[in-house]
Amino acid sequence: MSSLDATRAELGLLVLYLNKAEARDKICRAIQYGSKFLSNGQPGTAQNVDKSTSLARKVFRLLKFVNDLHALISLVPQGTPLPLILLGKSKNALLSTFLFLDQIVWLGRTGIYKNKERAELIGRISLYCWMGSSVCTTLVEIGEIGRLSASVKKLEKELKNSDKYQNEQYRAKLQKSNERSLALVKAAMDIVVAVGLLQLAPKKVTPRVTGAFGFVSSLISCYQLLPSQPKAKTA
Repeated sequence: MSSLDATRAELGLLVLYLNKAEARDKICRAIQYGSKFLSNGQPGTAQNVDKSTSLARKVFRLLKFVNDLHALISLVPQGTPLPLILLGKSKNALLSTFLFLDQIVWLGRTGIYKNKERAELIGRISLYCWMGSSVCTTLVEIGEIGRLSASVKKLEKELKNSDKYQNEQYRAKLQKSNERSLALVKAAMDIVVAVGLLQLAPKKVTPRVTGAFGFVSSLISCYQLLPSQPKAKTA
C-alpha cells in the first residue's frame, strides 16, 4: 500500500468517526470539561466555553433517551446472572430518565420553558439519575470482569499444553476483559463528575477536580468510539 493509499484510508476512518453524532458529542464533552478544569469555576472565557458547550451538547442528545428505553425492554444474553440483569436494566432506566429530563433542562436554558426554579430542580434530579446509572454501570462491569476472569482461567487450564495466545477465543476474551476494565474506569470517573456537578462534596470535588475527571472520562469515550482499522492483507 502506497503512502497516498494509507493517507486515504486514515482520512476515511476519520470521516467515519466524525460522522457519528456520539463521537462529536464526546469531543464537545472533552472541550466542556477541559474548560471547566481551566476555569475552576471562576468567571472568564473558559467558563463561557464550558457553559456554551454544555448547552450545545444537549442538542446532540435530543430523543437519545429512546436508545436506553429500547435497551430496557430488549432481551438479555442467555446465562446472564439475575443481579447483573437487574443492575443493567436499572442503568438503562436511570440513563433514559436522565436523557429525557435533560431535554426539559435544555428548554429551560433556551428560555422556551419559563419556570426556571422547576427547570433547576429537574436538572438536579436528572444528574442524580445519571450518577445512579454510573453506579449501576460500575457494578455491572465489576460483575462482568469477574465472570470473564473465571472464564479465562478455565480456558487457560484447557490450553496449558499449547500457546494460549495463538488461541482466537482466548485473545477475544482478553480483549473483552480489557474493554470492560476501561469501561469500569470511565464509569467510576463519571460518578466523581456527577458528585462534582451536584456539589455533594464541594471542598473535595472542586470544579477543577470535576473538570479533570470529566476530561479524562471524555477521552476514554472518544477512544471507545474509534472505528476498528481493517487488517492489512498479506501477499
